Amino acid sequence: MTDPDRTAELHGRADKIRNEMGGFDKLSKMANEGDRTIREHLDAFLDAGSFREIGTFSTSIRPDQRDKTPGDGKIGGHGTVDGRPVTVFGDDITVYRGSSSIVGTRKEHRLYERAMAMGTPIVHFGETGGARIPDTMGAEGISEPGGLFELAKRQHRVPMATMVTGQSFGGSSFLSALSDYVVMVRGSCLAVTSPKVFEIATGEVISFEDVGGVDVHARKTGQIDLGVESDEEGYNAIKKWLSYLPSNAWQVAPRHEPSGSLEHDHDLGDLVPAKRTRGYDMRRVVQRIVDPESLLEIQPLYARNVVCGLARLNGFSVGIIANNPMFGAGTLDPQACHKIIRLATVCDSYNIPMIFLADVPGFMVGERVEHELMLHWGMRMMHALQNASTPTLTVCIRKAFGLAWQAMNGSQMPALGVYSWPGAEIGFMDPEVGVNVAYGSKLGRIEDVEAREAEREALVREVAESTNPYDAAGTMRIDEMIDPGDTRSVLAHDLEMLANRAVPPPEARPLSYWPTC
Repeated sequence: MTDPDRTAELHGRADKIRNEMGGFDKLSKMANEGDRTIREHLDAFLDAGSFREIGTFSTSIRPDQRDKTPGDGKIGGHGTVDGRPVTVFGDDITVYRGSSSIVGTRKEHRLYERAMAMGTPIVHFGETGGARIPDTMGAEGISEPGGLFELAKRQHRVPMATMVTGQSFGGSSFLSALSDYVVMVRGSCLAVTSPKVFEIATGEVISFEDVGGVDVHARKTGQIDLGVESDEEGYNAIKKWLSYLPSNAWQVAPRHEPSGSLEHDHDLGDLVPAKRTRGYDMRRVVQRIVDPESLLEIQPLYARNVVCGLARLNGFSVGIIANNPMFGAGTLDPQACHKIIRLATVCDSYNIPMIFLADVPGFMVGERVEHELMLHWGMRMMHALQNASTPTLTVCIRKAFGLAWQAMNGSQMPALGVYSWPGAEIGFMDPEVGVNVAYGSKLGRIEDVEAREAEREALVREVAESTNPYDAAGTMRIDEMIDPGDTRSVLAHDLEMLANRAVPPPEARPLSYWPTC
């Protein structure tokens, strides 16, 4: 029979560890400053009462530190979100700033192993001061990075999200870069190492906000998917993101109850100006095509010339990739290509169909983009889409010029449905640009201004005729011309048909081997 005294001792020790953590003084300081502990984050994120801890009694590997390191700076276990199982872990800053040490990283590694075996998504809460010294100074310490290397081999078999809740350096910042979805709370910092280390190592003085604040990563680097103003907003974003995905790569993405009408939308076409050079917000078009309130934009402030996100269409989870003429005319630049590849990698890994809405004048040109590896990112994007195994559907909304038509999954790409609105233009380049390039010198020899302009307009009309989408439809380079108001119902019908497809096993999805960073 179980010894009651020993059982009582077990519960007493566990309660002490969970209630006191790294010390009441540190807990009181955090509470006064309005900061949450990792245990409070886990309780607020998970379904009430669902958390089951793993590694409660772990401590530092150093005997002299064992009484000061309950949990060894990392807390984690299993629970549920909206009734679905998840694996969770994060940094306990009440224990040496949540620094990464040998036993703490072993715990993370163990939780990763369990998540992979159980087929549960991983959610990581990052807030650490980096590696713990002196634990990692010697050869033994540096030779045991815990689960970091294993996570780099994850191959997207289970989804992984990170929420950056405070100053995040070293291990937790590396884990964010290995994640499929990253949310960052304003006031936190995400960087390889602390600005204090910068100053010691290089003499460079820079603030936490300038090196790795929300605005830096949301707008400039693209290293996060969403910046949020509060913890609650971050929890809800991750929950919403998880709702579009299967729990693992062997399952099918959950289908929700269809919402919104599939009847003809008389006003959809009116959102797009007929003149090819006029800007408009593609997000309004996307929101009319997908189920109401279902769009979750990915990186909404980064590379705004494309709209990327997860949404539902007639209840099915879909990835959305669309040019946005309101920003940079909707061109494809290196940042846009990077953003598209990131979403395509997630969609292919979890077998989520992708829908492309093309209104693109071409790839961006100029010194800036050439020096930012336009050639590399443009071809890497083509490489990704050519190798994607998940089904794709494409609609040319207004125009698609040059190789950007293929880059937006147009003709001769693996799209299973290629459609066009009437009046859309598909060709090598904008007719007006083409006329200026091909006939500029000829037009320049016409001295009469009115005659020169009349000749130029005639040439533009002639070239524009060759971009008529009916020509592409006539040669089966697009599958069908569709009424703009029927776009939602056409795509919904295709998704219903695609639900019957054979789903390739995870190892047969090429982009599952690609990094999402």
